[in-house]
Amino acid sequence: MMQSLNQSLTHLPQISAARLAELQSDYLKQASSLWNAALGSGELPKPQDRRFASDAWQTSPMSQFLAQLYLLNGRTLNQMADAVEADAKTRERIRFAVAQFVDAASPSNFFALNPEALKLALDSSGETLSKGLQNLLDDVRRGHVSQTDEEAFEVGRNVATTAGSVVFENALFQLIEYAPLTPTVHPRPFLLVPPCINKYYILDLQPENSLIRYAVSQGHRVFVVSWRNPDDSCKALTWDDYVEHGVIEALRVVGEIGGQPQFNTLGFCVGGTLLATALAVLAARGQHPASSVTLLTTLIDFSDNGVLDIFVDEALVRMRETTLGPEAPGGPQLLPGRELATTFSFLRPNDLVWNYVVGNYLKGEKPPAFDLLYWNGDSTNLPGPMYCWYLRHTYLQNELKQPGKLTVCGEPLDLGLIKAPVYIYGSREDHIVPWKAAYRSTQIFKGKKRFVMGASGHIAGVINPAAKNKRSHWIGKTASLPAEADEWFAAATEHPGSWWTDWSTWLASHAGTGQVPAPKAPGNRKYKAIEPAPGRYVKQAA
Repeated sequence: MMQSLNQSLTHLPQISAARLAELQSDYLKQASSLWNAALGSGELPKPQDRRFASDAWQTSPMSQFLAQLYLLNGRTLNQMADAVEADAKTRERIRFAVAQFVDAASPSNFFALNPEALKLALDSSGETLSKGLQNLLDDVRRGHVSQTDEEAFEVGRNVATTAGSVVFENALFQLIEYAPLTPTVHPRPFLLVPPCINKYYILDLQPENSLIRYAVSQGHRVFVVSWRNPDDSCKALTWDDYVEHGVIEALRVVGEIGGQPQFNTLGFCVGGTLLATALAVLAARGQHPASSVTLLTTLIDFSDNGVLDIFVDEALVRMRETTLGPEAPGGPQLLPGRELATTFSFLRPNDLVWNYVVGNYLKGEKPPAFDLLYWNGDSTNLPGPMYCWYLRHTYLQNELKQPGKLTVCGEPLDLGLIKAPVYIYGSREDHIVPWKAAYRSTQIFKGKKRFVMGASGHIAGVINPAAKNKRSHWIGKTASLPAEADEWFAAATEHPGSWWTDWSTWLASHAGTGQVPAPKAPGNRKYKAIEPAPGRYVKQAA
């Protein structure tokens, strides 16, 4: 038994003795320097970290020492994680676990060690402590750490306000058609498929940052899929259901209402994966309803997806299948929306978790009103079978890109059969769909393709209104799309402002010739208005 244990231990991830000795030596030198400075034989450096940027941290020698010692400990632990001798995935998991521990252990997260929180409590005679406790109790009732003033927003009142009507619904989604803002419109309609793991109104937050309103103002007849927030009646739904009765059904209805055999389409994140799958299924049936396809921060080739890869292996997928899928005791279950939201928040814990723990509870502050973070907290459930299929066949086995490998809705899947031109967008700082992962889609589709990269992250890079002229975007100097993303970037040119203007020009070129009078009423004789936008489905809470 002892021999077996010793053999197991020799296969555990380890750090070479030489590297460990080097790290220990460096740590002791830096720790000694800090200690000597704290005792008065030198000057403590100011901590260059925004968590310790306030005057309360900068003017207190003890707090400066604690902050610098914490930063040194964090650097050393991260260096140790980098030095682990193991396969790439194991090393990434260790890095992630260490980073989570380091971020959680910051002295700024503890009231007794946070001089700014202590000063606020003293100056307010304890009022900030009282408010912080109330904020904590409120968040316990909500079931999550508040990232924004949730009482400041209401769907349909000051977010998701673009005028429109629900013109179709089934058990899976509502289809919204938006009222025109121009006297004439492009002949071909425009359908948007948002991610089903979030509410659609990320594309319609407020008038000044609404991608939907922007498209309507550019003379497009715009439709959007508003996914239902699944309840127990939906827990057995599959990926095939979302494709056949979701996206394909929406494509059919838009085609009938618009009276056009082809029209523009857009998919965002998982919505793009669903849209591409649906168009490939239809292509296998000899149908090609898309005159163009826009894919925003969408994964098609799942071979390297950044930090999310560390969560996915056979053991995890198998566990999900036996607890959420058809094999689960008692049958399929729902994946709670809050679980997904928490996972995504802990991909950036300092920004999306500990920042609010400190502000809400230690300082007694109400988080500011921010529409994007309100949407981020409006989580959605997922049917277990659909989620498990997605995990296994995309993140784990990367089969979506392989012609004929998968059968979806009874059809062998080949994305290369999609004939429509494709506009592919990636965000440079995206931690969910790294831009190089988005770029890999250029090697899968066979028709005309255009790739554009925007600044910022997964959401802020996409929701970058043209009128604000913020950030920048990169466009290739030629139409050539080499196999390697770095080669494309080396030849790309940076342009100031939003990528929306480039995309708008491209989209209009596929929207039909000339203009036609804008419709006077939503839908048509067969599909009449059911209720005003944003509809009932988007208001269902997880």
